[in-house]
Amino acid sequence: MSHQNSNNNDQIKQLNDIFNRFDMDSDGSLTHLELAALLRSLGVKPSGDQLHALLSKMDKNGNGYVEFDELVHVLIPREDHSHSNIFLNQEQLLDVFRVFDRDGNGFITAAELAGSMARMGQPLTYRELAAMMAQADSNGDGVISFEEFVNILAKSASDFLGIKVA
Repeated sequence: MSHQNSNNNDQIKQLNDIFNRFDMDSDGSLTHLELAALLRSLGVKPSGDQLHALLSKMDKNGNGYVEFDELVHVLIPREDHSHSNIFLNQEQLLDVFRVFDRDGNGFITAAELAGSMARMGQPLTYRELAAMMAQADSNGDGVISFEEFVNILAKSASDFLGIKVA
């Protein structure tokens, strides 16, 4: 087995764990809402139209749901489809950052992070909030800059999906 196949197997196992966590009814497929929750957990908050377009693109069998193999096809590169990954460009990352930076000052405070997570249906305990801030705030100034935000998203993507982030 090549090193690439071994990496892909690890990625597939990690992605399967994530998929199962968001497959609330354990039916082997993700609904529109379950897919949205999965993407939000990865720091991506698509609009309703973007989510619908993504679901349509991913739903190869046309049943209105995303099965695990359809998710793998989009997120994990294969040697014959090396460009099938979803990567966010700088402008998309800035759009996501702005969702959290409610006052538009260029920094995410603990209060903004807590409020945004609660609005996304992922309320945080004080301990979770403190841990997230400590992990993301690499320079210790008490806020998350855009650069720190991008770094933490890249690390999250690498940790969760095992993908290489450019």
